[in-house]
Amino acid sequence: MIRSELVQKLCEEFPDLTQREVENVVGSLFDSITEQLAKGGRVELRGFGAFSTRQRDARTGRNPRTGAAVAVDAKRVPYFKPGKEMRERLNLGEVTAE
Repeated sequence: MIRSELVQKLCEEFPDLTQREVENVVGSLFDSITEQLAKGGRVELRGFGAFSTRQRDARTGRNPRTGAAVAVDAKRVPYFKPGKEMRERLNLGEVTAE
């Protein structure tokens, strides 16, 4: 699902809101999560999961086209850990082999 599909689904579920209002809500939600992560914070949505960042050390990578060594700087990357309720819903149909 992409952002526009999410907006469309929310418009269908909440017909009293205009598409512009739904787009503003979705945009504000994503902006708030991004701002908190940029500050080094964490965002936890109960039942859904938690967004945080992880530190990646500097390393030497390879250019896939030429094979030349390329220095890759250290950076922070976003990380998502699904919540217990989400994991349970995703695995409802699975049967474990015993």
